Amino acid sequence: MVGLGMAKQYKLDNKREFLVQGSTSIPYKVVFTKNGDNLTARCSCKAGIHGMHCKHRINILKGDVKGIVSQNEEDVEVVVSWLPGSDVEAVFNELDGAEAEYKKANEKFKAVKKSFARALLD
Repeated sequence: MVGLGMAKQYKLDNKREFLVQGSTSIPYKVVFTKNGDNLTARCSCKAGIHGMHCKHRINILKGDVKGIVSQNEEDVEVVVSWLPGSDVEAVFNELDGAEAEYKKANEKFKAVKKSFARALLD
């Protein structure tokens, strides 16, 4: 596939590019750049283009290499190492915590709905 080698070739000390297989046939391009304590991440997926929450960027920041097709999975560790002390560290941790709370609340909600449904049958 044309372009798969591009991400592997572009390795500046402060920039990492990945090709991540998403829901389309063409992989998304995810680019992380570190400049001092500033960390930026761009993704070519629809959410990323519109500046919204993008699971491709989040997954890489969490150290998840699943879906990376650019054959530079080792660069994920580099990007993860940029997070501590960056301008996005606090909000990333807040997002991670909120996600855990959401999952817990969602599980409780499902359990209560089941209990309610059973109570209606009694």
